[in-house]
Amino acid sequence: MARIDLVDLAHSYNGNAAAPETFALKPVTMTWRQGGAYALLGPSGCGKTTLLNLISGIITPSRGKILFDGTDVTPLSTQKRNIAQVFQFPVIYDTMTVGQNLAFPLKNRGVQKAEIAKRVAEIAKLLELTPHLNRKATRLTADAKQKISLGRGLVRSDVAAVLFDEPLTVIDPELKWQLRSKLKALHRELDLTMIYVTHDQTEALTFADTVVVMHDGRVVQSGTPAELFENPAHTFVGYFIGSPGMNIVPAQVRGREAQIDGHVIALNRSYGRLNGAKIEIGVRPEFVDVAAPAPDLLSAKIERIDDLGRMRFARVRVGETKLAARVPPGFAPSGETAGLRFDPAHVHVYADSLLVEGTA
Repeated sequence: MARIDLVDLAHSYNGNAAAPETFALKPVTMTWRQGGAYALLGPSGCGKTTLLNLISGIITPSRGKILFDGTDVTPLSTQKRNIAQVFQFPVIYDTMTVGQNLAFPLKNRGVQKAEIAKRVAEIAKLLELTPHLNRKATRLTADAKQKISLGRGLVRSDVAAVLFDEPLTVIDPELKWQLRSKLKALHRELDLTMIYVTHDQTEALTFADTVVVMHDGRVVQSGTPAELFENPAHTFVGYFIGSPGMNIVPAQVRGREAQIDGHVIALNRSYGRLNGAKIEIGVRPEFVDVAAPAPDLLSAKIERIDDLGRMRFARVRVGETKLAARVPPGFAPSGETAGLRFDPAHVHVYADSLLVEGTA
């Protein structure tokens, strides 16, 4: 178990002399506490797997350091870092039994047979694999194989951290929820540092205590699921987190007002003059209501209404800008035009994609 510190960590697959903007991972400095559950979240190519492989020792960083409990492990191999890594496609020894698969890492390290048997029994019980210990691993289901892969990582008592690289991608959707729940239970039981890479926001938000959102090789925000939803520090976070994502709308902002398409939207905070920047407001669809057209409301054209069961969202257009807005219960739009009512307490202002903190 370990606290992990990343100190000015960066990596380029083209060498250290490559242009900074081409680095797969731009410089990042952050601390992950011992026993925390973390998710690296972002689209394909954003740098999350590169960061995971740097932590595990599969690749050596172009710049910076990695510390485990204050010790520099940057030059050390994966084996010497005592890292367990679970990949998207589990590697299982089909000719061995489930029990032999779980015991394999301990046998390789010369652990005594009695200790191996005890540890395998403990992990098999946690993963609900006890009835299958004497069964050959061949022809097991994908979720069972992923459990074995996870168990091989957990069976070692000296593991500093467990790293997951999109481990549920090949799992049937019905079983994903069960495995995520099992991972959460294991985290609470074992108090291990766990880092989970995914492009699926549902997986990230339900597994992790802290979500690290990545975009274009950078960490753009790190926080709890609630913090990412309520106060996105970057427009990408607002757009990527949530379903539908946050509405990002070009605007002119001054004082406590934003102007969109000639219409004034009230703001909950005051902003000075914002010059020389791309100014946008961000508001989640849950805080924009569709209403009957009125002179005091922003006018929008309704393109369609999506019924998600728990809530209905209207897809609307204001000029060339598309938005999503909540359709209040019982409200039935008449015609193609509607008004949009914004909740000022949930309207954020962004300058060049970064959140601007106004004054109360």
